[in-house]
Amino acid sequence: MGLTKQADAAQADPAQAGAVAAAFVAARREKRALATYPGQMPADLATAYAIQDAALAIDGRTVAGWKVGRINPPDDARLACNRLAGPIFADSVALPGAGQVPAMPVFAEGFAAAEAEFLLHVAAGWNGMVPDDDAATRALLDRVHIGIEVASSPYPGINDDGPPVTVSDYGNNYGLVVGAPLVGWQDIDFASIPVGMAIDGVGVGAATTATMLDGPLGAVRFLLGNLASRGIAAAGGLWISTGAVTGVHPVVPGQQVRASFVGHGDVACTIVAA
Repeated sequence: MGLTKQADAAQADPAQAGAVAAAFVAARREKRALATYPGQMPADLATAYAIQDAALAIDGRTVAGWKVGRINPPDDARLACNRLAGPIFADSVALPGAGQVPAMPVFAEGFAAAEAEFLLHVAAGWNGMVPDDDAATRALLDRVHIGIEVASSPYPGINDDGPPVTVSDYGNNYGLVVGAPLVGWQDIDFASIPVGMAIDGVGVGAATTATMLDGPLGAVRFLLGNLASRGIAAAGGLWISTGAVTGVHPVVPGQQVRASFVGHGDVACTIVAA
């Protein structure tokens, strides 16, 4: 399921969306928190994506990919969608070498979390058509890596106030750590890989993608459908951070995060204040 019907999009007030977007972009540029939501909170996904699109136009940075998150019940029924999306900017992507642990910034007085994720890369040349099964989805990819999404927003209530609010501030993304390539991704069953997350050496979550709707490949299909319905071209190739496998784990500056993908390696980062 993707965006709500087009009739809803017409209800979004462009001036109001632009004002909220400008406030979020300014807070992110200035590395400062927002004690309250900067305007009227969006109640539906069409309005939320209108804010996100306005922010992208103001921001101007290069988008290297997109994060996908889950919309849980009962919000999925209310919003007629079970996933959400947000941009990942090129200047927030870390590509550490073997054994390196990059420092990843967060809004210390806003919201901050880390998530273990499979990162699927759509090859350059995507023609805008959305695949309808796993085989066709794999055919669009040119690599898969293990990784960590750093979720952070200037607004502390970004997740508590519901999925449309999350969408309105870049889907709560603030960075991506691209770990080692996933060997054998062309044929691998993602759900066969146990994934664990530890913060400062203490385990905080363990799971597989079996709990994630239709898994990482389904997340790719959702994201491509989302971009197509918003008129966003992605022919140059893009990363898709496909969803939190072990959950959304709150973090604070000074902590070290390590995600383990059994049989395929670990990826780590240190959390620092923006």
